[in-house]
Amino acid sequence: MRLDHLSFAAGPDGLASTAERIGELLGREFLDGGVHPRFGTRNMTLPLGGHTYLEIVEVLDHPASDKAPFGQAVRARSALGGGWLGWVVAVDDIAPVEQRLGREAAVGNRFRPDGTELTWRQIGVNGLISDPQLPFFVQWLIPDELHPSTGADPDFTLACLEIAGDPQRVSEWLGVAVEAPLEDVKVEWVAPHGTPGLLAVQVQTPHGLVRI
Repeated sequence: MRLDHLSFAAGPDGLASTAERIGELLGREFLDGGVHPRFGTRNMTLPLGGHTYLEIVEVLDHPASDKAPFGQAVRARSALGGGWLGWVVAVDDIAPVEQRLGREAAVGNRFRPDGTELTWRQIGVNGLISDPQLPFFVQWLIPDELHPSTGADPDFTLACLEIAGDPQRVSEWLGVAVEAPLEDVKVEWVAPHGTPGLLAVQVQTPHGLVRI
C-alpha cells in the first residue's frame, strides 16, 4: 500500500482552465489524461516524483456520471466551486480490501490521447462521499511503466498533505497506520471545523514550496 495520487475537482472555469491555473502555480503543465467512460469523467494529470501524481478531474454530461460513485463525487465537489476531492492509495491486491469493506471493486479505464488504455480496479469512493477525510483504493492492472507518474521531474514532489480529520479513523479505514502508505509525505492533521477532508497540498518544486 502506498500513496498513489491526489484528485482535484475542476471549478466553474472548467478542466483546462483549472489545470492551467494550478500548473502556473507549480511551474509545470498538466497532461491530457483522457476520459473515464465508466465514471462519466475526464482528467488531466501531472506526474510527480515518488511514483505519485496530481489529477484534475471534471464530470461529463454523461449517464455514467449520475450512476458511478466517482462521477457523483466529482459532480458534488465541482458544484461547491471545485477543490481537493481526496487522496488515493494503491494496493498490489485489492481483494483483502474488498473483503474488509464487504463489496467488490469497480473496474475503471481511460484512453490516453495516444490511444494507450490504462485499466485499474478501485473501491472506497462511497466512503469518501460519506466521510471526505477517507482515501479510496486502486489496484493498477497495467505495467509499471504506464503508471501516470511516468516521466516525472524528480525535483517536483509531494511534501505535505493537510487533512482535516482524525488519524485514528483513517488508520482504521486503511487497515494500517496512516503513516504507512504515505511513506515520505508528511501529514498535518487539522481538527475539522465543518466538513473533514483534504484541505491543502504542499508540493516541493525547484522554486520552493508551493501550497495549493
